[in-house]
Amino acid sequence: MKAILMVMALFPGLALAAAPQLNIGGLYDYLEGNRSTLLKRIRNGGDGTAFIKVSVSEVLYDADGQPREVSLEGLPPEQRGLLASPARLIVPAHGLQSVRLLYRGERSRERYFRLRFMPVLPEVDEGFDVTADQAQRYENELSAGVNILAGYGSLLFVRPEHTQFLSRITQQEHTFTVVNDGNATVVLDHFNNCRPDGQECSAATKHHVLGNTHRVFDKHQGRSYQFELIEGKDHRRVEFEG
Repeated sequence: MKAILMVMALFPGLALAAAPQLNIGGLYDYLEGNRSTLLKRIRNGGDGTAFIKVSVSEVLYDADGQPREVSLEGLPPEQRGLLASPARLIVPAHGLQSVRLLYRGERSRERYFRLRFMPVLPEVDEGFDVTADQAQRYENELSAGVNILAGYGSLLFVRPEHTQFLSRITQQEHTFTVVNDGNATVVLDHFNNCRPDGQECSAATKHHVLGNTHRVFDKHQGRSYQFELIEGKDHRRVEFEG
């Protein structure tokens, strides 16, 4: 509440000439098996105050590996595996606020949660502690600037209490496979391929291979493949020719 009152004092008229511009840091976060909390910092690089609503959904995978999201909105706190506090943020222009993620669910398996940070027009009953007049002025001034409020999402991997990493790479004639026989996701970071002389490289990407799954990648003769294989705190460089 003190933080909200401070922002309202700094911006009594909410005179915004431009929309907020959010930076939520990494798009992927990982909660180790021996930890239950994580702090995520939200920055606003724009010239206007950001009123942000935080929503949480659990991502579930079916037998075919297809994901679906289940919203945790509206559930009692004791029935939510993951809590985000606060769920409403006011971030001043060029300012920063933090969201504390608290995991309270079971840890026998890895779980996945989608977090969304959505700039919204503040409503009186939305938990932002603004008056109807302040909310209307914010909306009017934002509309006058023809601004778009862009939201952002991230994915949280909650590792099991007894995490086991066990991955291997097998090669076939035209493909290679990353096999993950462990119970937690491994990360293939800075994944790209180049000519053998290191030129004409593809754009670097990041891939995740969930526990007890595998992922197949194409490979081509005359290309060199490289990536960083991340298993928790262990990192190793992988390189091979196509």
